[in-house]
Amino acid sequence: MKVWFVTGSSRGFGREWTVAALERGDSVAATARDASGLDDLVAKYGDGILPLTLDVTDREAGFTAVAKAHEHFGRLDVVVNNAGYGQFGMIEELSEQEARAQIETNVFGALWVTQAALPHLRAQGSGHILQVSSIGGISAFPNIGIYNASKWALEGFSQALAQEVADFGVHVTLIEPGGFDTDWGGASAKHATPNPAYDEFREKAAEQRRRRTAGSGDPAASSAAVLKLVDAENPPLRVFLGEAPLGIAEADYESRLATWREHQPLAVEAGGRS
Repeated sequence: MKVWFVTGSSRGFGREWTVAALERGDSVAATARDASGLDDLVAKYGDGILPLTLDVTDREAGFTAVAKAHEHFGRLDVVVNNAGYGQFGMIEELSEQEARAQIETNVFGALWVTQAALPHLRAQGSGHILQVSSIGGISAFPNIGIYNASKWALEGFSQALAQEVADFGVHVTLIEPGGFDTDWGGASAKHATPNPAYDEFREKAAEQRRRRTAGSGDPAASSAAVLKLVDAENPPLRVFLGEAPLGIAEADYESRLATWREHQPLAVEAGGRS
């Protein structure tokens, strides 16, 4: 039996993975900004679930929630940083508050929970941190640039983290979903005030997104894959969810490599060598 700590567990991936863990007999410390959204799971699974109210942007609250979970269950095996949302808006359109709030939730929220969990994982010599990133964490798309920035930051510190904690027996996996039928682009999304100068391009970007997310995946179906990840002896640092991300990544990285190679003479010249 594993003990999970899941942020953003009242909906989307967080809820699906919480239910999957509980169904197989694992225990879950499930957090949400409004823990009443977990009442039905408490009624069904009883002592298997510990509901906790948590705003992940509050560092002290994150440490407190992790400590409560560890005290309650006696250990932590899987930490899932799932809490987050999508901020829509062209880069020029974003307000300071919108930009900061996106980074506070998607980057610092995951950082605080990670920091809070690590002493427990190191002490027990095991554990697995799942960071919910996105295909937008390795690529970038118009009208969600600040969301991309938040996931690129998550990817960066998590890749470094994986190297730092490997000797303690702790694994880190970046989960990079493509389009899934969650409310990421719906009720939970936030939108900047539109600048009319971008109206025409906004329609093009929306059409690109519709094509990119066509045939979106079923969040419930992702649970089996996540359970395999947490049970793996040597889990990967990165893994896609869904069929589309691999093609997006291949095209993006092939383009980057071609550009870097084309301009390698310039790079060498800049280094002072001819």
